[in-house]
Amino acid sequence: MKLAIIAHDGKKAEMVRFLTDHTAFLQRNDVKLVATGTTGSHVEKAGLDVHKVESGPRGGDAQIAAMVTEGLIDAVIFFRDPLDKHPHEPDIAMLMRICDVHNIPLATNQASAGLIIRGLE
Repeated sequence: MKLAIIAHDGKKAEMVRFLTDHTAFLQRNDVKLVATGTTGSHVEKAGLDVHKVESGPRGGDAQIAAMVTEGLIDAVIFFRDPLDKHPHEPDIAMLMRICDVHNIPLATNQASAGLIIRGLE
């Protein structure tokens, strides 16, 4: 199972906490993490294994969308910061649209991410 993880700057610590809180699930189900570059660096520092693509502003959101299109991603957790502007907003919207087109579960906050984890268990 492959889980894509992305977090805006103000949500990276929250993403790391979420993943460390669910380490047992990740290990038990042999979940492979794929992350945008900066988010992946934070996750690595927490001791988790992750495959990193480019950072979001450098095309990482688009890379993950391509992986969704190719059937390589089973779910996406994207902790967005709705109170901040993001220069790569078109890529973010495209990723969310691609998840809808391909019927891939997409969580944009801790509550929905927790439901995805419970559903995958």
